[in-house]
Amino acid sequence: MQTEIVIAGFGGQGVLFAGQVLAYAAMDSGKHVTWFPSYGPEMRGGTANCTVIVADEDIGSPTVRNPQAVVCLNLPSLDKYEPLVAAGGVLVLNRSLINRNVTRSDLRVVEAPANELAEKLGDKRLVNAVMLGALVQASGVLPLTAIQDALKDHLPARHQDLLAANFTALEQGAEAARLAFVNA
Repeated sequence: MQTEIVIAGFGGQGVLFAGQVLAYAAMDSGKHVTWFPSYGPEMRGGTANCTVIVADEDIGSPTVRNPQAVVCLNLPSLDKYEPLVAAGGVLVLNRSLINRNVTRSDLRVVEAPANELAEKLGDKRLVNAVMLGALVQASGVLPLTAIQDALKDHLPARHQDLLAANFTALEQGAEAARLAFVNA
C-alpha cells in the first residue's frame, strides 16, 4: 500500500517540519518514505509545501499528481490543492484561516480550528501538530503513537520542553477528525 500526502501552507506555519515528523514516523515504523519539500524564496510568509509518500514497498517517484490526502493550512493552499486530491481522498483544513467551503463532494473533509486550538495551548507554533493529528486520524496512514514517538526521538533538544504541548495538540487534531466523521 502507498499513501501520498501533501501538506501546504505558508512559511512559518511549520509545514515542512510536520512533513518531516510524518516521514520520520513512517521510517521509524519500518515503512518506505519520501519527503519532498518545496518553498518560495520568501521563506517566512511565502508559500511552503511538502509531499510525503508512505509505502510498504519501494517508492518509484517522489512526485505526486493526485494525493490521497492534503492538509491545507491556509486559503491559497485549498485553492491550489482541492482540485488535485484523489476522489475519495481526505482534505484536512485549518478552519481558522480558511473562510470558504470545499466545493467537491467526493472528498472526506476534516475542519480543525488549528490556530485557536494552538493558542489555547499557549503556543501558536502548535498549529502544525494539530493538523498532523487530524491527518493521521483521518487518513489512517500511521497510528498517532508513531507520530508521538517520532516527536520524542526527533524533536530538536532546544524544543523538548514543547513535547507535552505537541502531544496535546496532536490529540486535539485527532479528536477534530473523529468528530468530523461521526457528524458526517
